Amino acid sequence: MNQNGACIVQRDFTILLETNHPGYEYARDCLGRFAELVKSPSSFHTYRITPLSLWNAAAGGSCPEDVLEMLSSVSRWELPQGFELEIRERMSRYGLLRLSGLPEEHDRLLLSSSSTLPGLLLKLLGDKKKDFQLHFTEDGSDSLTFPAKWRGAMKQELIRMGYPVLDQAGYHTGQALPLQLASPSEAGGFMLRPYQQDAVEAFAGSEEQGGSGVIVLPCGAGKTIVGLAAMERLQCETLILTSNVTSVRQWIHEIEAKTTLPRESVGEYTGLHKQITPVTVSTYQILTHRDRASNEFKHMRLFGERDWGLIIYDEVHLLPAPVFRATAELQATRRLGLTATLVREDGCEQDVFSLIGPKRYDLPWKALEEQGFIAEVECSEVRIPLPDPLKESYQKSTSREKHRIAAENPRKLEVIRRLLLRHEGCGILIIGQYLEQLRLIAEELEVPLITGNTPQEERVQLFSQFREGGIPVLVVSKVANFAVDLPDASVAIQISGSFGSRQEEAQRLGRILRPKTDGRTAHFYTIVSEGTREQDFARKRQLFLIEQGYQYGIVLEQEGTGA
Repeated sequence: MNQNGACIVQRDFTILLETNHPGYEYARDCLGRFAELVKSPSSFHTYRITPLSLWNAAAGGSCPEDVLEMLSSVSRWELPQGFELEIRERMSRYGLLRLSGLPEEHDRLLLSSSSTLPGLLLKLLGDKKKDFQLHFTEDGSDSLTFPAKWRGAMKQELIRMGYPVLDQAGYHTGQALPLQLASPSEAGGFMLRPYQQDAVEAFAGSEEQGGSGVIVLPCGAGKTIVGLAAMERLQCETLILTSNVTSVRQWIHEIEAKTTLPRESVGEYTGLHKQITPVTVSTYQILTHRDRASNEFKHMRLFGERDWGLIIYDEVHLLPAPVFRATAELQATRRLGLTATLVREDGCEQDVFSLIGPKRYDLPWKALEEQGFIAEVECSEVRIPLPDPLKESYQKSTSREKHRIAAENPRKLEVIRRLLLRHEGCGILIIGQYLEQLRLIAEELEVPLITGNTPQEERVQLFSQFREGGIPVLVVSKVANFAVDLPDASVAIQISGSFGSRQEEAQRLGRILRPKTDGRTAHFYTIVSEGTREQDFARKRQLFLIEQGYQYGIVLEQEGTGA
């Protein structure tokens, strides 16, 4: 027995972490490298080790010995019988199958197996011979060739079978595009932070590994800067895809301010402008737009309009399914995914792994906070009762209706007013899901409202006034969840959300993570109706941030009391 162990490792690959144990923080940091947080009740947090979490660990350079050593150091008891063997077997699958080019056949690729079990590829893909135009070697055991056009589809197929492919087939260089980051002595110049430089190096990798993958950094940590540094490293024409027009404009602004590229080399491809230039910035929405469901996605041709050497997928956790399909055909192009969280509510993390690439770099949010690169944040969940008149209708409603009734609890306005008084003079965002609720609050507080229907130019103007301090409070819908640069926001009040979305929770916290000029602590409030489905969803939403080291203080608010 290890008295210093904060964890109980179970045979089903779940791990219980005791939150009050002295070794809690060390164990949490260890588990974050190869496991996923799935539950977070007060006494014990539950983690789960999955094949994907182990493959990401392997892609990051960890070996089975590293994982087993960390597990042994945090486990209260000896690891379950057979546990070590299964960890080794699961991790060994990363790199077992390798994809490489054929110098004599540029239109075909070689898939080989280093398994000691003969015939693995034949066993896995024997019935796919016609589908993928496979040519097995004479003995049919250790290698096969197939057309290069199936590169992405083959990797998707195999990872779904439990065998991730180590892609070493290389990439084409794309059209050359000389550019440099502005030097510290120039206007707009800067120095890369150490972790940003490390992220670029991890993405570039060695000759055999690198050139595709995902960088995971919190909002406010400079993911856009990492993208620009990758462009400088590769010196090629680049397509940048992001979540909305506001983000498109921010990327263009950053490219203009922080690189030597002339303005005419940077284009916006959105519903308003269709510029295709050496660096083109577009949105997922325009790529997936079509006049009717039966029509093709006509803007998908953007992928082939120029000889891109790099495609940057900003907010890669939002990648729509049609873009996944297009990305499967772009495996010869370098791909960089940027995100604050790899959590996808649709469960498509494996597609990100196989088509964009594995996680290349991940830095704990709390580590950046301790170094002063992002703001210190206090998270609070304010629980309020439902008014008596709503309790009866709540009990009679469907599950979805219950969530909305709880989310639109009118007592939330009272709490918001008190929080505004408490943080007067700070940049405050009030964020919610339901437009009627947001309009009512904006009217009651006499503050501006930004929704998906707000014209783009008006959004830009309001965000600009907020940044400059002319508007101290903004009410925003989910359009502000992603890629909005609001460095002076220091308080976020979340009044409703998309059910149990962990990615949304992370993105909303990200709106207030930029360091404050006066060093003040940021505050993230979530107001929920006590004893309702909203409270259950709030617990699920908080999982990712708890895994990152944040704790939610609970405030129980009764009628007539202060928040």
